[in-house]
Amino acid sequence: MPFSTLGLCNPLLLAINDLGYTAPTPIQKQAIPLILAGKDLIATAQTGTGKTAAFVLPILERLNKERTLRGKRIRVLILTPTRELAVQVAGNVAEYSKHLNLSSLAVYGGVDSEPQKQRLIAGVDILVATPGRLLDLAHQRALHFDELEVLVLDEADRMVDMGFVDDIHKIIERLPTERQNLLFSATMSDGVRALADDFSDSKVSKPAVEISVSPKTKTAATINQWLITVDKDTKSALLSHLIKDQQWDQALIFIEKKHGAAKLVDQLAKRGIVAEAIHGDRSQAMREKILGDFKSGKLKYLVATGVAARGIDIGELSRVVNYDLPFKPEEYIHRIGRTGRAGVSGEAISFVAMGDFKNLCAIESRLDHIIERKEIEGFPVRKVVPISILNYVRKSKPPASKPRGKAAKKTSDTPSENRKNKDIWG
Repeated sequence: MPFSTLGLCNPLLLAINDLGYTAPTPIQKQAIPLILAGKDLIATAQTGTGKTAAFVLPILERLNKERTLRGKRIRVLILTPTRELAVQVAGNVAEYSKHLNLSSLAVYGGVDSEPQKQRLIAGVDILVATPGRLLDLAHQRALHFDELEVLVLDEADRMVDMGFVDDIHKIIERLPTERQNLLFSATMSDGVRALADDFSDSKVSKPAVEISVSPKTKTAATINQWLITVDKDTKSALLSHLIKDQQWDQALIFIEKKHGAAKLVDQLAKRGIVAEAIHGDRSQAMREKILGDFKSGKLKYLVATGVAARGIDIGELSRVVNYDLPFKPEEYIHRIGRTGRAGVSGEAISFVAMGDFKNLCAIESRLDHIIERKEIEGFPVRKVVPISILNYVRKSKPPASKPRGKAAKKTSDTPSENRKNKDIWG
């Protein structure tokens, strides 16, 4: 099926052709006609499935009509969880609309708001924004929402994880009731479901259409997944060995903590490997420079926290490395989905320590298969990771038994300490 059968105008088809797109992806085939028909939509689609084009292209088609845009007004609002993703989506909008007379802008924190306010004075057709900066601009009356036609929540699961639900509700309260609602998410957790229900509760007579092209147990067949069991204190040495011994051309390395990212970059540097870290504490200018260098290939190795990595979109990324194994299976699937895109093969390597065993069981249960294990000569493991339990089910915390005499374990009165004592299976 060619794009020409989806009801898109010639300027959009020309832009698509310029980008080398030949046929729509499954999410695009399903979403584009529904959005063109004015339907509200809740879509579940993994990273790398072409979801941005799935909502941007039909929105551009619907906006492509004569209309005078008033000052400080916007017609479409696309909310994203991170600065990087806002920049990426705005870049996609610009590419797809280059043959149309439509304006777009990305607004996000970490930079001076004054240039953004100046751009909004004349009005903008499509505004891509992070929730915090959008609310700041609204409070300063730098923009008004009375002419909004479409609201898009992109990466809704990440927005829930990052605690943006309250901000999203504050934004929705400011919007016209009569609008088209579009929600896209890599996963459909209970939090995302609740957000989707609130997001479209004003359309009781016109319920949202739901589509899904990313079954939660599936990952792309083009991704070669394997893992290495390792002791925590040998992780950086193992990573350095793999980079040099296997002559990796490029790698996106996921790590949990921002201080750990900086430390790992220093450890790699001591072994003659140039890497950079991206996390929430780095300035926007530095983040954009690092991302630009990584996308161009000038920087080979990028260490990123999971939050900061949202928005990194590289068409032919060779491999991703889970230096720290994520807690949630959905996050694992989302991370490795950054490689093996568009039919190109990719590699996903995970470092698994003894403390990661239960998380590994949860991930492999979600995948419905055991991830191949490899041993690396020169890196024996002191704390052996057991063979995974494929039918693993995360259990709720069992009822606490009554203390018996002096042997009873004392729990802390502080919430933080109690969290540390919580059963890991809970």
